Amino acid sequence: MKQEKQPRVVVIGGGTGMPVLLRGLKNLPIHLTALVTVADDGGSTGRLRSEMAIPAPGDIRNVIAALSDAEPMLVELFQHRFVAGNGLSGHSMGNLLLAAMTSITGDFYTGIKEISRVLNVKGKILPISNESMSLHAKMVDGSIISGESNIPLSNKQIERVFLSPQPVEPLPNAIRAIKKADLIVISPGSLYTSILPNLIIPKIDVAIKESKGKVIYVCNVMTQAGETTDYTASDHVKAISNHIGEGCVGGIVVHNEPIKRSVRAVYAEENAEPVIYDTERLLDMGLEIIEGDIINHSQSTLRHDTNKIAKLLYSIMKTN
Repeated sequence: MKQEKQPRVVVIGGGTGMPVLLRGLKNLPIHLTALVTVADDGGSTGRLRSEMAIPAPGDIRNVIAALSDAEPMLVELFQHRFVAGNGLSGHSMGNLLLAAMTSITGDFYTGIKEISRVLNVKGKILPISNESMSLHAKMVDGSIISGESNIPLSNKQIERVFLSPQPVEPLPNAIRAIKKADLIVISPGSLYTSILPNLIIPKIDVAIKESKGKVIYVCNVMTQAGETTDYTASDHVKAISNHIGEGCVGGIVVHNEPIKRSVRAVYAEENAEPVIYDTERLLDMGLEIIEGDIINHSQSTLRHDTNKIAKLLYSIMKTN
């Protein structure tokens, strides 16, 4: 009997949304590749980036932990953050290991591959670029804010984001993975500071347009102050289209159940509210809408439910 070919799935993103997505996908019969942002500049990541001139390791570290099948204690050690110690305070063990492995191998991507092997990672993890880069935002009022961590703090409306130094070179394997993908998933996360920094790298946008795979955006459930205040679901997609061109995104995954009042109250303190799911405008944009109850209701903070979202994405693959 002929064995069915496993679909190739590429997930693009960073921040807290991406690992949640990957934890469920890693258990499916798919070829999984994660393309991860390296534009972070806060905390331990920022310090290592400036001191060692390496791409930001923080988002990569979280993705390695999400895709690892190692002993839980080993993953816990990898994610451990030092709270005391001159020079060590605030650093994460995983960030230090990634920096050390980059130093040993002479290459950030090779360092990731070696640590992925040690931690028995399922799937491939690729930095979107092997270079250190900085993120900048041009605001609607014309001002420029530099630094991924500073952009949301300005509390101004963002017009577009861009990278320096130019041109940023994507990892060739990242381009190949996109072109071969059957499904490209743009993960939830901070739209302008975790998601778009990947998509605006030259050649990445072209590879997404040229890929025969379907491109699905998993929309955020809540808005984010300083980035997507008052954004509807279609506004999220429009921001992506404004940066990489119309028609790149073919479908959107949205949460379609009410959010508990107690949870909304917690988010309201951060000036965040549920993302309005504006069906008509999404359909006018030519998007396929994939909807469902896709959040984890057992947590006080809103997170996509890793297994629900994985099943939903897998059902998309089965129907294509």
